[in-house]
Amino acid sequence: MKKKFIVHCSLFILLLCASCGRQKYYFEDRGIIFNTSYSIKYESPDLLTDKIRTELHTFDMSLNVFNPNSIVSKVNRNEAVEVDDWFITVFNKAQEVSEKSGGYFDVTASPLINLWGFGYEKADSISQHTIDSIKMFVGYKKIRIENRKIIKDDPRVTLNYSAIAKGFACDLIAGLLESEGVKNYMVDIGGEVAAKGKNPKGLCWHIGINKPEDDFSGITNDVEQTVLLCGKKGLATSGNYRNFYIKDGTKISHTIDPLTGYPSEQEQDILSATIVAPDCMTADAYATAFMAMGVEAACQMAGTISEIEYYIIYPGNLPFSYQKKYSNGMKAMLKR
Repeated sequence: MKKKFIVHCSLFILLLCASCGRQKYYFEDRGIIFNTSYSIKYESPDLLTDKIRTELHTFDMSLNVFNPNSIVSKVNRNEAVEVDDWFITVFNKAQEVSEKSGGYFDVTASPLINLWGFGYEKADSISQHTIDSIKMFVGYKKIRIENRKIIKDDPRVTLNYSAIAKGFACDLIAGLLESEGVKNYMVDIGGEVAAKGKNPKGLCWHIGINKPEDDFSGITNDVEQTVLLCGKKGLATSGNYRNFYIKDGTKISHTIDPLTGYPSEQEQDILSATIVAPDCMTADAYATAFMAMGVEAACQMAGTISEIEYYIIYPGNLPFSYQKKYSNGMKAMLKR
């Protein structure tokens, strides 16, 4: 298994102001990490590329399941390893969201994700017997942390933080920028966003929600709605319209229901779910939970969690049509 290396570049994009102190500029850093692209825009008197790159590399060595040398990969191989603070933070948030979602969000579902061809390993065939045998060692209650060590009820339990790690990485870079005195920034890693302050035009950050058009190439990016992120917030979108494949004439989407072991088939399947929360890690996890739960259950859950706002797109009554539903808090953030 090859390690995913970080590809990085930096762009100077705009001179913003010259105040009593040092001149501040808007910079943009771009690159590839976790096999996805990132864009980091920030206002600063200094280019922070090296510090950003170091932070992302450190994160990669902790929580990237595609990196065979990371802590999470060693945990999955049952090697003797102590987990770091970042690992503990993400683990605790994952357990919290798993509990609140009734198990629809579950980072131990990686063997099922692999089975259906969306993980870091692939299986040759899928059968009910195989699914049942895997479900025996899938479940967020079958793993815990004691004295910085992972304790498993079954050594076959493995972790995949893909549904929460990018959000946490956004938060880490946001924290780094703030520690450098940056007040205006937008961190985008694979479509997950942590933002604060204003954009180069002096406005709230404008983040687009794409229309749910089947396109695994990622070329089609028509915007359905624009969310205005003012203050400090995290935003994440999960959708079934890009990561899928067709088998025997049936569309197989990447959202796997940990409770059944099959791709989610709720009566009201969600095509995409966008969540806004105080931090991007929380938004990222709940966006995934929404996808597995379906419209009714997801909205009921959201009503009990005051820290999140949602915008969901789901199938309409006519072929190729869709409907939208969003919380009151989200409505106030939509561009009119």
